[in-house]
Amino acid sequence: MAEIAGITIRALAEKYGTPLTVYDEGKIRSILSSYRDHFTSEEFETGVLYASKAFSCKAIVKLIQEYGMYLDVVSGGEIYTAVQAGYDMSKAFFHGNNKTPAEIEYALENRVGTFVVDNVQEAELLQEFTKDCGYQVHTLLRVNPGVEAHTHHYIVTAHVDSKFGISFVNEDEIVQAVNLLKNSPNIVFDGFHAHIGSQIFDRNAFGEEIRKLFEFAVILKEKYGTEISTLNLGGGFAARYTDADAPIPTDEVCRFILETCQNEKQRTGVNITRILIEPGRSIVAEAGCTVYTAGFTKKTPNKTYVFVDGGMSDNIRPALYQAEYDAFIDGKETEPAETEYTVAGKCCESGDILIQAIRLPEVKRGDRIVMKTTGAYGYSMASHYNKLPLPAVVFVNEGTDRLVIQRETYEHMTALEE
Repeated sequence: MAEIAGITIRALAEKYGTPLTVYDEGKIRSILSSYRDHFTSEEFETGVLYASKAFSCKAIVKLIQEYGMYLDVVSGGEIYTAVQAGYDMSKAFFHGNNKTPAEIEYALENRVGTFVVDNVQEAELLQEFTKDCGYQVHTLLRVNPGVEAHTHHYIVTAHVDSKFGISFVNEDEIVQAVNLLKNSPNIVFDGFHAHIGSQIFDRNAFGEEIRKLFEFAVILKEKYGTEISTLNLGGGFAARYTDADAPIPTDEVCRFILETCQNEKQRTGVNITRILIEPGRSIVAEAGCTVYTAGFTKKTPNKTYVFVDGGMSDNIRPALYQAEYDAFIDGKETEPAETEYTVAGKCCESGDILIQAIRLPEVKRGDRIVMKTTGAYGYSMASHYNKLPLPAVVFVNEGTDRLVIQRETYEHMTALEE
């Protein structure tokens, strides 16, 4: 029987039921330590932000605070979660391309430290809302450097037509937003934020991003007389989903980013003093797995299906952008994998396929199928399609398990209905 941090999958499934999302807390802690220890520099002040959209709950926010990290929040709900977890909101960065007035007001009420401003309209709105906010609000302007990382087109975020940020081709618009932020009494303009995509395996993509940001900082200084202190390079650090994936090791990517920034600072002469990054997926993805119970099987002329008791309702990524996963059958790890299965969910949707093709030992009804690397964008993108309750989430650490999110009940799902 397979174990997670000293507890068998069988014991966890019997205690909490399935579908069940399980995190190895020790793995999360190890990765947090790695970022904290390796993203340091004698040249720059450095900071690591956890991108909470990857997985947000009070338990993970408390871990982030314990390790002294900043927090990336993108909605009123993520702000509320951080507040409820007791997070120091002065270390929170509020992202989003369409922050509502209510969310801006709520963020200011809770004294969120930094706003990542996405466009001129937001800069104007923030200028109005901060007139009487009672503290100095730090800001970064999200810009689009035009670097396209090699990833799925749904998760590339820096091409010229992206919905995020202001493109470098719109220099006048960037300057307009910068001036709005600079000339507001309760706003401090620190610099730029950029994010070039997700699941990035090529470190040179980060190198090109850094080069373009430093060069634009030169333009801003020499042409418009504005100097910046901070660059937030975003995230996109990859995780290993299958054997075909080769993520850049944490220590290597941190070293590369900081060395490139130091070289660009020397080359351009701009006085950047702080460098930030925003890992999310790479912190939680591989630490998480989802345990399903196998139900019926079905043979067609070209496929052998095994159906599980979850699906696109708890992991939309395969249907949304053809994400690939690996899996195994608990207790049958050493048996020969002689049959190619399509692992499908129980939702009323032909696209509800979790794994298109995987070789497994013979699957029988009641087997526990464990899908690996589901710790990022599984639970956080889950839905109530077909009125399926959201799964429970458990953290396991050194032989101890704890429930961090209860399994939804039918009563939970209908509590707001009349």
